[in-house]
Amino acid sequence: MRSARPRHARAPRLPLAGVLRLHRPSDIWFKPALSVVVAVGVPNLTLLALGRLDLALSTMAGSLCALYAHNLPYAARGRALGGVVLGMLASVAIALLTAALTSSAVVLVAVGALLAAAQKAATDVTRIGPPGPVIFTFISSASLFAPQTLGQVPGHLALTAAAGAWAWTVGMAPGLLRPHGPERRATSRALNAAAAYVEASAAGAGTGTGGGAVGGTGGGERARAAAAAAVHAAWQSLLAAGARQEPRRALERLLVRAEVALAAPADTDAARLRSWAYELRGTHPVPRVEAGRDAEELFGVEVEQATTVRARWADRLRPLLPLALRTALGCALAGYVSLALGVGRPYWALVTATSLYQANLSLTWSRGVQRVVGNLVGVLLFAAVAPLAHLGPAALVLCCLVFNFGAEALITRNYWLGSVCVTPMALLITEFTGFQEPGGLIADRVVDTLVGAVVGFAAAAAVTNRRAADRIESALEAVEHARAEAAGMIAAERPGPGALERARRRLAAALVDLRATTDAAAGEWWQRALPQERVMLAEQSGHRTLAATVRRQGPHLLEDAQA
Repeated sequence: MRSARPRHARAPRLPLAGVLRLHRPSDIWFKPALSVVVAVGVPNLTLLALGRLDLALSTMAGSLCALYAHNLPYAARGRALGGVVLGMLASVAIALLTAALTSSAVVLVAVGALLAAAQKAATDVTRIGPPGPVIFTFISSASLFAPQTLGQVPGHLALTAAAGAWAWTVGMAPGLLRPHGPERRATSRALNAAAAYVEASAAGAGTGTGGGAVGGTGGGERARAAAAAAVHAAWQSLLAAGARQEPRRALERLLVRAEVALAAPADTDAARLRSWAYELRGTHPVPRVEAGRDAEELFGVEVEQATTVRARWADRLRPLLPLALRTALGCALAGYVSLALGVGRPYWALVTATSLYQANLSLTWSRGVQRVVGNLVGVLLFAAVAPLAHLGPAALVLCCLVFNFGAEALITRNYWLGSVCVTPMALLITEFTGFQEPGGLIADRVVDTLVGAVVGFAAAAAVTNRRAADRIESALEAVEHARAEAAGMIAAERPGPGALERARRRLAAALVDLRATTDAAAGEWWQRALPQERVMLAEQSGHRTLAATVRRQGPHLLEDAQA
């Protein structure tokens, strides 16, 4: 039975402190940066040699697909990149056909807003990851406002498809040299996160503020949640990697050690976990540890996990309606305000608006601040490099490639820093059809940035996500059900093959989902008070049960952790 729900409203915090703080770069920042340079450079240089740089927008649509899916195992990456290319083709086809059939700016903005909402929903439901819908919206919105005839559409789509095929090849090529690279990185992150939890737990115990598997300080709680999420993500990576070859089996055994660390941090050597994580980052052989459990148990987990993912599709769709509505409303209003102000490129306002929308209003606010700061600095950078880019078409293409690399190299430090390179790149792309006066481009971009940010955030505030707290209730119920199932398996004298491990996986996944749902709801607009105490108790009892499953599976797991 659900508890009584308090009905008083509260407002989210909209912070400024820390929004522009720089973070550590991604451990693979150079991979998307180099990939996009190769994926964009070859088609653009080819067009340059042919004297048809005016067709670069069509090839850019396919080339920018290389930005996606870098964290996925190659078996899953091939499918994901194929889906991205098809999605891009569909978006460009709709945009080009609309542009060929009408020149009404009002209609074009409306279609652009609907496309942006659909792209937001599609990228969220598939969990494709960064850069999310922004690239789709940038390309489709620009295509809407590019003059077209129906006879030109097939040729443009053929160029997009060819560049998309090249981007797919670029994205898959590293697998020839390091076929298990993504799984190794995911496992390394899980081991490092588990080591951080072990260290936080020890620090809490040393100060007398609590420790162990489920208690501890606020820092220990955060470290445990981060470690649980990293371990769960690593299992997802392994389960998406295809056949269970020996390198993958060795990675599975390392993940078992990370799980043991979550269950018994006091009995785990954090340095050993970090040593394994370090060995996985290079080209060293995967560290070998004892299996610790029957291989058939893990195979049972694989089957169960695949079933669970399929069952979650309906659950993923339900919470997306408020975000899709925000995107459609915000993009449409931003485009129409831009038109009313006489800006010649209202699609920049649409792209700015769609780039804002995150999981909740607080994150949307932070992204808005980052976007405005990054774009304003970016237009200054464009003003500085425009004379160089205007030396000739070759200089223009090379400047775009440099900014492509810079954007992907810097964006993991903070979104605003990446935007500093994205902004001049986008401005230079508009000049592929002919050089333009920089002052007009800068003025239009500044106005559209401010319009998109202000109107986009206003739409996010207007379309409230009242279901956020309901999702916490559902997540709490899922955790309780999974915990009860796991407890039943622990109490059973002889659980069926793989039954205890499947119950453990479902409980771990439910706990990760509860934490993500709670964090998302905590930053949402006016809503009832969240059941923070119930969430805390559910997490504590859930992690106790997870620790009990480790003890039930056999004392050798804990003994190995101490060895």
